[in-house]
Amino acid sequence: MIRLLAASIAVVIALTAPLPAAAQDFSAERLDQHVRTLSDDWFEGRAPGTPGEDKTVAYLSGAFASIGLQPGGDLRSDGSRAWTQDVILNRSTMTDDPQLFIDIGGERVAMVQDQDLAVRSPVNGMSEVRLEDAPLLFVGYGTHAPERDWSDFKDVDVAGKVIVALVNDPDFESGEGDFGGEAMTYYGRWTYKYEEAARRGAAGVLVIHETKPASYPWGVIANGNDVTLDIVRVDPAAAHSALQGWMHVDIASRIFEAAGTSYEEVKAMAQRRDFQPMDLGATIDATLVSRSEQIAAKNVVGILPGTERPDEHILFTGHHDHLGVGVPDETGDTIYNGAIDNATGLAFMIEMGRAFAESGGTERSLVFLAVGAEESGLLGAKYYAANPVYPLETTVGVINVDAPGVHGPTRDFSISGSAKLGLLDVMVEEAAKMGRSYSPDPNPAAGSFFRSDHFAFAQVGVPAVSFQSGSDLVDGGKERAAQIKADYAANDYHQQSDEWSPDWDLSGIIRDAQLIHAVAERLGNSEDWPNWAEGSEFKALRDASTQARD
Repeated sequence: MIRLLAASIAVVIALTAPLPAAAQDFSAERLDQHVRTLSDDWFEGRAPGTPGEDKTVAYLSGAFASIGLQPGGDLRSDGSRAWTQDVILNRSTMTDDPQLFIDIGGERVAMVQDQDLAVRSPVNGMSEVRLEDAPLLFVGYGTHAPERDWSDFKDVDVAGKVIVALVNDPDFESGEGDFGGEAMTYYGRWTYKYEEAARRGAAGVLVIHETKPASYPWGVIANGNDVTLDIVRVDPAAAHSALQGWMHVDIASRIFEAAGTSYEEVKAMAQRRDFQPMDLGATIDATLVSRSEQIAAKNVVGILPGTERPDEHILFTGHHDHLGVGVPDETGDTIYNGAIDNATGLAFMIEMGRAFAESGGTERSLVFLAVGAEESGLLGAKYYAANPVYPLETTVGVINVDAPGVHGPTRDFSISGSAKLGLLDVMVEEAAKMGRSYSPDPNPAAGSFFRSDHFAFAQVGVPAVSFQSGSDLVDGGKERAAQIKADYAANDYHQQSDEWSPDWDLSGIIRDAQLIHAVAERLGNSEDWPNWAEGSEFKALRDASTQARD
């Protein structure tokens, strides 16, 4: 393995050998080679805390070093910095298949893991979870939003019960209402529903899956549930119910029918402010056995110190992890290679670092942060936001890149979600100079704003966007772009088939890189401090940091 690792790093050094100072163009060949390498089977799907992550960290560290970045991670005892930041996580692994039964209309029905239910290995601090005859309680969308005069719980005590909730917001079906209409709020995310269940002391929570409101098919959640990662917590039971998972819509429909109603009827009821929690007349038995251990996943951090104001930082982020190795698919493939998601973003980051290193950087420092454990809940980014290597108060902004387009250039660009902030304004202005326009997130109902690493920084007030390549392809327009996106979501997203292809056209990533380079160069050589728009829930946090910069 040592020889293989050395050979891999040697490839990095050869590919990233410095070019003459005048040559700052982004290279499709280098992008392609980085993606092809990082998504190779040898990297074992890049899962946190595995040999695959070790190889990935070594590759990225070697790449960052060879393009001229400096180590920017944890401080060593001698005052120097490492290439990495340790991300201490708790890993829970199921030691046996979960035993799951639901009493439906008086019949005890066995639930097949990842087919009927998709239950996660518990991270509530217990090695063994046993629920017997726990009542199932339907709580609509599982939302408690007092500022919107909305609560699906109506003060019903859910202790000892397993709550069943719909995915997304009450507005999803109609596109209008108290939750932002078409755009998903954080209340619509499954993570929120898990959090609210734990806050209320529920024995468990099952979110009903439908492809459209979830924005991904059942197959995306029906893998990897035997291993669950979380940050280390003093009281994990306060943050996690004993049973957490998803319920297939077919099972939900069967339960509602046995209760004398229908799935469509209860959905309509749940969209009303006067909705009342509904005892489903069904119970669940569940036995989960797991082992827990602490692991140190890694964020990889490279820095190009600023020439004039090195204590002010612009962050480029992108996640280096993927789903690792799982059960064979229909072709026998067990490795989730994660070529588009997110080897493309890593290649983008390496090329961005190369371009700035060759040009001498900017007045402000540029930090290249390849975060880990994103697929486990943005954990690497959350850890950095809670334990920043560089102060958040003097972080100018965060530009995240996750799965840039591989099918040629677009006439536009976008970001995940519909947040308004000065960082986006700069992007719009620089894009216009290149003949590109800004298109709002074409599917705000998917809640993409909450699903990428930039969200962890937004939550602590730092202006942050997750850049998207756009939805109007030069070759094929919006129709072709929409079809490509739909095909990827249905067939390749979080599947073993997300693999490198020689048929990709990476010229679009080059145009994206040129745009982001212009944005970062402008901010890096200015004294501007982007902020969130008036009315943003993150603006007060950013405003509070102003004094630290004065």
